[in-house]
Amino acid sequence: MPELLALENVRAGYGESVILDGISLDMQEGDSLALLGRNGVGKTTLLVTLMGLTELHGGAIRWCGNDISRMQTHRRAHAGLGWVPQERYMFPSLTVEEHLTVVARPGEWDLNKVYQAFPRLQERRANMGNQLSGGEQQMLAIGRALMTNPRLLLLDEPMEGLAPIIVQELARVIRRLVSDTGMSVIVVEQHARLALSLTGRAIVLDRGRVVHASDSGSLLDDRDTLDRLVAVAA
Repeated sequence: MPELLALENVRAGYGESVILDGISLDMQEGDSLALLGRNGVGKTTLLVTLMGLTELHGGAIRWCGNDISRMQTHRRAHAGLGWVPQERYMFPSLTVEEHLTVVARPGEWDLNKVYQAFPRLQERRANMGNQLSGGEQQMLAIGRALMTNPRLLLLDEPMEGLAPIIVQELARVIRRLVSDTGMSVIVVEQHARLALSLTGRAIVLDRGRVVHASDSGSLLDDRDTLDRLVAVAA
């Protein structure tokens, strides 16, 4: 399969502060990656670096073989990077349907398909984004990203603070994205075992560096290593 994304010795952070220190990784079309680690190790910083929202101090980011290290954020989105930020960023002046249609780009994912994936959004399509529950807002944030028809979907803590039944619903959608549509996905998630169950590969960060890389199944089965690296509870 052709290379989709590659990071080569990336050093990045905020202003003069370096958070990521020598990150290298690669993904092919259809790959799914769990990005794990304790709080504050650089997981979110890696995602926002992919979107061009940090200061790049060294290294290179390649997208489909082209260097995008200095590319503007909106051009990365147009090129096929879809981002679901941890904050969700709902617009109080837009309805659910307007949130979805305002960013729509041609491709497989359209309004009907998003509503099929998230029936609650269709039921609430006339509601304002800030009138939704936390779980519904997360569905809308994911649906909005899908409407851009990305080649790589970046999910930053998609399950944070949600009720178990909503977590299960979102997990089903992410599994379908990976298994049925072949969409490439990077998942940052504190629920490490859940993230590993959704993805094919995993890397663990510590102090801005990659300290472990393996397939997700192997790490999920190796409880001692997972507990040591991520401090996972039973």
